Amino acid sequence: MFSNYLIGLREGLEASLVVGILIAYLVKTGRRDALRPIWTGIGIAVTIALAFGCLLEFGSQELTFEAQEALGGSLSVLAVGLVTWMVFWMRRTARHLKSELHGKLDAALRMGTGALVATAFLAVGREGLETALFVWASVHAASDGTPRPLIGVALGLATAVLLGWLFYRGALRINLAKFFTWTGGMLVVVAAGVLAYGFHDLQEADWIPGLTNLAFDISGTVPPDSWYGTLLKGVFNFQPDPTVLQVTVWALYLVPTLTIFLAPVGFASGKGEVKVTDEQGSRGSQPSNAS
Repeated sequence: MFSNYLIGLREGLEASLVVGILIAYLVKTGRRDALRPIWTGIGIAVTIALAFGCLLEFGSQELTFEAQEALGGSLSVLAVGLVTWMVFWMRRTARHLKSELHGKLDAALRMGTGALVATAFLAVGREGLETALFVWASVHAASDGTPRPLIGVALGLATAVLLGWLFYRGALRINLAKFFTWTGGMLVVVAAGVLAYGFHDLQEADWIPGLTNLAFDISGTVPPDSWYGTLLKGVFNFQPDPTVLQVTVWALYLVPTLTIFLAPVGFASGKGEVKVTDEQGSRGSQPSNAS
């Protein structure tokens, strides 16, 4: 549940910041007439993300067991790739996020309503589709037949929306550089578990051999149905009897990716700022360089 809460919080907060920057800029420049197209684009993006998630969940149920495992494994690998790209992208470009969005919004304002809708849709839609895919892959890897993973996602998204609103109103300030660094690092750990489970799915689909070649089996020490087994499963997608391939993939992804992500990138932590200003002119400044 915690890993899915983290996914919802991290991805949701990125989308909330984007929405806050777009709306604050329009209010500040006196272009309230453009708010409706912006909200329309955001609504379309959210709807498509939800529809994509539902398609993944319900569409896969009609497949055979082997096809389900092949689909789950393939999408898990894809989701890990997208999330890895996302955390590095945010770490590198968050410093300039505000100016980049303002530039796109100025261009859209000159082009008309359709361009405004498209700008908002593209700004939010990418996070929405990535979130839907990674949440599905994570839930698929960690689900034990209970709704807890989805509850975790919903709570994370709700927290992100609340934080985004507080940023917009200028009522909350946190060091977003440290926030995105720590949550990005934790997402890399979660992604490593999803990737390992994805390769296990591909082995069960008989796409990759070695399903019976276990690296170790500590099911007697860490029973999957125990409270600590459930906790490890929910947070890290831990499996007490992984195959040699799963352990190898997990280590080859986690160690270099986490090392590179946490290495300095040449910026002083906390120097970049994103200022979200509401209609009363109150300001919330949050350092956004995720170095």
